[in-house]
Amino acid sequence: MRPSRILKAGLAQIAPVWLDRERTLEKVVTRVNEAAQQGCGLVAFGETLVPGYPFWIEHTNGARFDSPLQKDLHAHYLENAVQLEAGHLDGVRDAARAGGLAVVLGVLERPQDRGGHSGYASLVFIDAEGEVRNVHRKLVPTYEERLTWAPGDGHGLRVQPVGPFTLGALNCWENWMPLPRAALYGLGEDLHVAIWPGSERNTRDITRFLAREGRSYVLSVCGMLRRSDVPDSVPHAAEIRAALPEVSAEGGSCAANPDGTWLLEPVAGDEALLVVTLDEESVRRERQNFDPAGHYSRADVTQLTVDRRRQTTVRTVD
Repeated sequence: MRPSRILKAGLAQIAPVWLDRERTLEKVVTRVNEAAQQGCGLVAFGETLVPGYPFWIEHTNGARFDSPLQKDLHAHYLENAVQLEAGHLDGVRDAARAGGLAVVLGVLERPQDRGGHSGYASLVFIDAEGEVRNVHRKLVPTYEERLTWAPGDGHGLRVQPVGPFTLGALNCWENWMPLPRAALYGLGEDLHVAIWPGSERNTRDITRFLAREGRSYVLSVCGMLRRSDVPDSVPHAAEIRAALPEVSAEGGSCAANPDGTWLLEPVAGDEALLVVTLDEESVRRERQNFDPAGHYSRADVTQLTVDRRRQTTVRTVD
């Protein structure tokens, strides 16, 4: 096998130090370094891993209006959110640059371009030079997520070169949305990364389906959360621990080949760096009989329009 068509990829299935941005970022950097040492050209992490998925909402009556508990937790969540403008990801960028590998990282983003007081489930792509090349904000938060995350926009529906592959990525249930998937197919995606808060029930069926539909490699990367991952620094920590199950997210990271077979079956229960080897020739073999944006498409019949403008509530003209 020619090295030029091969990519080693790491699926970093870890738990955050829940709702603690800095300590969670330390764990992320450790795994980026480990992936580099194992020769990976790419490493990916779960949805809003930094500082963590908002598991408290489901278990603490999150829909109660004007609840002091919900306000305390929301404020703490935003305080530990990632602001790229503040340099919060500089350590991850440095690790990517030093290790010469790309990083896909799920974060709670608190962006200045939307006023700095709302959180977005964002997927950040950092290239092997340590540069942030894309930030995709989740288009539609799912169910109770809407109580703490704002809806994103199409600005991040982009693909990126990683070794011999063209990488696209989506957050959690965005992977069920046909049109965002089609947008990435049309941009040449042949390696898809799906990031999840962590559950094998989410990844087992869809990972192989996405691979078979797109004739691409698919990596589903999950986070984890155990009751013991809730630190005392979280407001109402004791009440949250009492409400949460012993395990809220057990992982379930996995990978599928472009023909829809398993490359790595779902792994649940343990934190781990899971490494897989991808061969670009496998994509070309499967595209022989089906290429969703190429010979098996009809642009004269159906077309997709994607608005990639970054949305903002204020446009100033001076």
